[in-house]
Amino acid sequence: MDLSHLATPGTEIALRVTPRASRDRIVPEDGLLRVYVTCVPEDGKANAAVLRLLSRALGVPKSRLEIVRGHTARDKRVLVLD
Repeated sequence: MDLSHLATPGTEIALRVTPRASRDRIVPEDGLLRVYVTCVPEDGKANAAVLRLLSRALGVPKSRLEIVRGHTARDKRVLVLD
């Protein structure tokens, strides 16, 4: 999925994450993005998988993405950095 239009620095992206999914994918839904990852939600593995998947969809390096809210929750906010 191409989300390059959201790659502008300063953009905050609302996500709802589902860990332990059957496959990694991003689905737009009701003003937010549903992100499905196969990783388990322990020791930050699911968060790392979310950032990796989102960076590919946005076309930016992972280092330009930061989770600013929801580190341990399903609902997250990711900020695109400069």
